[in-house]
Amino acid sequence: MRCTLRLLFHPLKSLTSVRAAHILCFVDLLYDHLMRAHATGAVFARTVVMPPWGLRLGGSIQLAVHTVTRGKAWLWLDDPAGAVELRPGEITLVRGGSAHHIAHEPGADCLEPDDFRAQHRQSVPNAGPAATVFLCGAYQFSGDVASGLLDALPRVLTLSSAIDEPLRDVITLLSRELTTVEPGQQTVLDRLLDVLLVLALRSDFRQSATAPRWYRASADPRLHAALQAMHEDASHPWTVPELAAISGLSRSAFARAFRDGLGQAPLQYLTEWRMTLARDHLRTGELSLARIAAAVGYGSPYAFAAAFRRHHGIPPGAWRQQQSTAPLTLNGAEAPAARAEPDNHG
Repeated sequence: MRCTLRLLFHPLKSLTSVRAAHILCFVDLLYDHLMRAHATGAVFARTVVMPPWGLRLGGSIQLAVHTVTRGKAWLWLDDPAGAVELRPGEITLVRGGSAHHIAHEPGADCLEPDDFRAQHRQSVPNAGPAATVFLCGAYQFSGDVASGLLDALPRVLTLSSAIDEPLRDVITLLSRELTTVEPGQQTVLDRLLDVLLVLALRSDFRQSATAPRWYRASADPRLHAALQAMHEDASHPWTVPELAAISGLSRSAFARAFRDGLGQAPLQYLTEWRMTLARDHLRTGELSLARIAAAVGYGSPYAFAAAFRRHHGIPPGAWRQQQSTAPLTLNGAEAPAARAEPDNHG
């Protein structure tokens, strides 16, 4: 839960209050990103299938999640020689890009979703020990904050409940949700993704040399308070001396540490963050240009439009008109509330 000190010191009225808020309340940047990156419209399918079988999923899915609850399966991208085994108690995430394949063995023939669904529609839910039971999930995210999080993940990431105990509970909940149709099911599935994404990011960022620079820099006590200040209140007219004072550094020392940690100057980072937030606001269409301008630190819609054009080469109104979101599908599966036979969808 976000610290109530943010409410006490917002809008920020003095440098003292800014520093006090960040000394007394540590809110990590991963939380801030995740709060802005909720998934919506998750589509899950539970499949019971006997070998031989194989499924090909296109790369347009932003994030696919696969777990085997019984039996085993293999997953690969382009080359079956690099296949990874999917075992019970593990969850494998596949970031969008190119197609990936799931089958009873590496290199097996894989059908497109519609053909797979038609061929295995009559699978028996309680088939014998040779059967594989697996769950597939597909998720869509809106906004560049979410895209930045996903882009930081490897193409394929397997999480094991043996080293991350909460995964066992997540898998159990997913399986239970998919066996019956219940009110509010879509909300449960969407929020389960939030849990999965947190576990995946925490697990990968802890050990990855390619974790986002903002994530690594947020652990630097010289930079965390300034980064948090910019994220907490992008509309504030931050200056380098003010950010340096928050960090307890001289202006030159702060600027040097910031560039070393983030690879760019503080105000350049602030502009990038403001533009990221602006694009997300434009994409939702919920705010006018005047309100977006105020939310991201520009004194007028004209100043905001000029900055946006400089950054993107196109006015914000034209950029908003170009955006569209395609409906999310997975092997022909419908929204959870509309599924009549949730046990056997491929």
